[in-house]
Amino acid sequence: MKIIIVGSGFGGLACAKALGGSSHQVLVIDKNNHNLFQPLLYQVATGALSPADIAEPIRRVLKRYANVSVVMAEVDRIDTTAQQVFSTDGGQYPYDVLVLATGSRYSYFGHDDWAQYATGLKTIENARLIRSRLLSAFERAEKSRAPDEQRRLMTTVVIGGGPTGVEMAGAIAELGRWTLEGEFRNIDPKSARVLLVEGGERILPQFPQELADYAQRELQRLGVELLVRHGVTQIDAQGVTIGSEHIGAGTIVWGAGVSATPVAQWLGMEADRTGRIAVGPDMSVPGLPGVYALGDIAAFMQDGKPLPGLAQVAKQQGRHLGRALRSAAGPGDTLPPFRFHDRGNTAVIGRHAAVFDFGRYHMKGGLAWLLWAVVHVYLLVNAEKRALVSLQWLWRYISKARGVRLIP
Repeated sequence: MKIIIVGSGFGGLACAKALGGSSHQVLVIDKNNHNLFQPLLYQVATGALSPADIAEPIRRVLKRYANVSVVMAEVDRIDTTAQQVFSTDGGQYPYDVLVLATGSRYSYFGHDDWAQYATGLKTIENARLIRSRLLSAFERAEKSRAPDEQRRLMTTVVIGGGPTGVEMAGAIAELGRWTLEGEFRNIDPKSARVLLVEGGERILPQFPQELADYAQRELQRLGVELLVRHGVTQIDAQGVTIGSEHIGAGTIVWGAGVSATPVAQWLGMEADRTGRIAVGPDMSVPGLPGVYALGDIAAFMQDGKPLPGLAQVAKQQGRHLGRALRSAAGPGDTLPPFRFHDRGNTAVIGRHAAVFDFGRYHMKGGLAWLLWAVVHVYLLVNAEKRALVSLQWLWRYISKARGVRLIP
């Protein structure tokens, strides 16, 4: 069979590796040439790690599988009748089985013009832009002689109280509190203001109340100001408007909502409010034989609820689907149903502070922080990355320094 996998994130790459060495001809299509470990992208944005520490060329990951090929291209449309995938550069790729694993993108709730001022955190380019804006704001504040402008430039607003927002707010607070201490003459980085804005009832709504309360206390200990039950009504080059109050800011980070990439449009199907398409128990797309969807683009129901858009969900789905397709004789074969096994959900707040939710069991504090570090190092794509990140984290822990603070 000719199997095309569109997307090389956690799910797509896991599916490709599971199919590696099989009798099937596998083609991976992705608009980037690298696999990115997104859970640590916020550390690139705050200067703790470089992009190369958390990214790996797709070809290098898959090179030992002779039956797997890689094409760097951006998919434009899909003809499910002719079983062809079309890319923006004019490429046409026939398939017998199609696996869609293109992930998600940030949603600005109908205000796409906000994206130019409030950067999300999905790509290396996003992380570099946030880092550049953040560090440039301190540099401009150092040169300014107007106290009001200095305060604005040294104010960062993080929108969205989920794990990404919490991790970003904590890391930015630590940057001003420890890393930049003593490096400026006209400003005090410790006085930098970090606001975390959440429109819901509390931060970390996916976590139990006990863990969310702990995270809130730890953020406040770092000096982060929390604004919950506050909605953003406007974003511009000078800052954000919350209700009727305008707050000046030098850097704005968006982490408030995501939507699926336009797979529903490619397939001519209806999607839910976040752009996901319904799939069957084996991740097949109803009405389209030989087409499967997984990860953030798939509304997969388990025990009456849709699975969350987590890396571990996509990775387990990709591995399961790859193994099932590996033993399939043809595109029409019935595949075994998938079941997600929760390995726990986690978020780090700062030095010695993290939360872990294992369902029946909860963990917080220094032990959770250590476990968070071990898990994230383990999940990196190879031993070289694990060693590099471990050494850098050890040095950062001892020195409180961040080595990647270049402004492009």
